[in-house]
Amino acid sequence: MQHAGGSPLPPPHQPGHRPAVGWSPAAHHPGPHPGPAPVPPPAPGYPAPAPPPAPSAGPRHASMPPPPDTTGHVPLPPGGPVAMPSPPQSPAAHDPAGAIIAVLLIGPAGAGKTSVAKYWADHRRVPTAHISLDDVREWVRSGFADPQSGWNDHSEAQYRLARRTCGFAARNFLANGISCILDDAVFPDRPVVGLGGWKRHVGPGLLPVVLLPGLDIVLERNAERSGNRRLTDEEVARIHGRMAGWYGSGLPIIDNSQLGIPETARILDDVLARSIASPPQW
Repeated sequence: MQHAGGSPLPPPHQPGHRPAVGWSPAAHHPGPHPGPAPVPPPAPGYPAPAPPPAPSAGPRHASMPPPPDTTGHVPLPPGGPVAMPSPPQSPAAHDPAGAIIAVLLIGPAGAGKTSVAKYWADHRRVPTAHISLDDVREWVRSGFADPQSGWNDHSEAQYRLARRTCGFAARNFLANGISCILDDAVFPDRPVVGLGGWKRHVGPGLLPVVLLPGLDIVLERNAERSGNRRLTDEEVARIHGRMAGWYGSGLPIIDNSQLGIPETARILDDVLARSIASPPQW
């Protein structure tokens, strides 16, 4: 059975802490316009290629419409913030299984986020993608900020970059009619880094749900891991303790201590149906 990946433990929010400045594309500096490239002579037995079209007689700097945003032959509509889902008009329509939605599954290391997210995505009636922040973070190979090394400026920068990447992917999936479920160990005492960041990168329509089993369960699941996905028992206990801050936050919480993956996924559907009918304030 697969389990969710571990995450570095960021420090509690400190006064004066500001998020890292976002990146922006480099400015474009147009240079001189080169002339047309020379056309090579045709190979024996092949007709000569048609000459290139003559340049237009219009102004040199006439504005031209930008090319469509495409990848190969698949047009990509512009991804924008995910809007809050509209409440269904009838109780029978509250079933989220056929809705195009974005879900953020929150929980400590060992909560079972990845396993539940994959199962939930596998068993929906509409196309659904699973986006794991831990997986995206590990796209960095050389220079990876290992969770075992603790939380520092380097690991925080990679976390922010991975979250922006996940948010971009989620918006594009949704723009193409594909639901998505993301998972991350978001801390309630770091709103700017965690939940607030997800809201900025995905949109206010993101539906957060907390998966929070008991400490003994997450310790048992963490012991089954290997490599940098396995944390020390002390680290797991600290993460779990800070996650308790979600109680009283208004977000829906599922205690899956005694639940298997299919049962947890069914309860997740029930929770999402209520969230669609009455979106949480976050």
